[in-house]
Amino acid sequence: MLSEALRLIRVFHDLKQVELAEKLGISKSHLSEIESGAKTPSLDIIERYSKEFGLPVSSIMFFAENIEAAGKGEKAKAYIASKVINFLQLIEQKSSSHAA
Repeated sequence: MLSEALRLIRVFHDLKQVELAEKLGISKSHLSEIESGAKTPSLDIIERYSKEFGLPVSSIMFFAENIEAAGKGEKAKAYIASKVINFLQLIEQKSSSHAA
C-alpha cells in the first residue's frame, strides 16, 4: 500500500497535506488523491518524497510492501514493518542531532 506508506511518512513528520504538497511542488488535491489511493504516485513523486524525508526510494517501497503484508495478517512481515518504522525513527533522530 504505497499510498498508506506515503501518508504515514507525512504524518510521522507532523506535516499537513498542504505543507507537504508545497514542498513537493504538487497541489494539495493531488497529494490527497495519492494518499487516498485514488491516484498512483509517479516515480518522480516518490523520488521527491525520498529527497524531502531523506529516505531511499527502496526503503519507501519496502515499507509500503510490509504495510500491505501486515494488513493481510502476516505476522513475520508485520514484525519487519515495525522494525522498519523503528529504523526510520532512528534516522530521523540522527538527522535532528546533526542539524542542531
